[in-house]
Amino acid sequence: MDEFDLIATHFAPLAEGYPGAHGLADDTALITPPNGRTVIVSADTLVAGVHFFDGAAPEQIAQKALRVNLSDMAAAGATPFAYTLALSLGKANRDEDWIASFARGLKADQKEFGIHLIGGDTTSTPGPLSISLTIFGEAGENGVLGRRGGQAGDAIWVSGTIGDATLALLTAGGKVDADEQDQDYLNGRLINPTPRVQFGKDLPGVATAAIDISDGLAADLGHICRQSGLGAEVMLDRIPLSPSAAKLTDQYPEVLETIVTGGDDYELLFTAPVEKETVVMTAGKSTATAVTKIGVMVGSGPPKFLDAHGELVQFEQTGFRHL
Repeated sequence: MDEFDLIATHFAPLAEGYPGAHGLADDTALITPPNGRTVIVSADTLVAGVHFFDGAAPEQIAQKALRVNLSDMAAAGATPFAYTLALSLGKANRDEDWIASFARGLKADQKEFGIHLIGGDTTSTPGPLSISLTIFGEAGENGVLGRRGGQAGDAIWVSGTIGDATLALLTAGGKVDADEQDQDYLNGRLINPTPRVQFGKDLPGVATAAIDISDGLAADLGHICRQSGLGAEVMLDRIPLSPSAAKLTDQYPEVLETIVTGGDDYELLFTAPVEKETVVMTAGKSTATAVTKIGVMVGSGPPKFLDAHGELVQFEQTGFRHL
């Protein structure tokens, strides 16, 4: 199939239901937000061998590419509605069956999250598969969240559990051993993260700052600290772990640093005034999202991580670095 046949067969159907996409027949799309509303835009690129295993199923790759962008919308408290896709296909990914499976993965998540493909580009590359996705969302009545609104005394919260995805990489690389059940769970958290879109919509007006955890808890908390002009103190024993991660931490205490500094969690990290605790917990319950208070924002400096005795724990790594 040539490029235009590929688009018409596999990707144009994903634009159905969004008139401004013109069936992907044009080079542009029209976005018309409701009067008085703000459009939120974010973009991410995923590369084979860096962001997902080379042998990952195409449906899973497609869904991860979409979900990491949905996670950015969740951190802003926005409602996603459309995205564009730039797909650079390596030699191993140009088979029509592979592309059809990739499109099925997108279709499933479009249905789940109420979002449409509205444009993009498809090309080939002599290098690895590369996926660049730009997502568009709509701000709610309470506006959007960013990284710079934290206040001294705010509680620090996270959704879900931390460290599963980075532990999947450790087990895959043979650095730690996990049984088959734990390995499958950790791999699932790496390739198929859960964007907290519904929960994120409840945070504007409640949280003061928010970010999704992509580069690691330590690094992303550092972003909030720098943008808010504050420091932070986190109690390590309060960081929520899945049963699989807790088991590995008991067996290999040294992986705690990886849990704190590794990336790909795509959970929400946010700050909120202490008097908003009941509101936060209610929002978590109403959206079936586990939320955990792990620390407090303080005067200044980089984030500090304290053990159960209140002693400072220092890590060699600070988080994932792209360059």
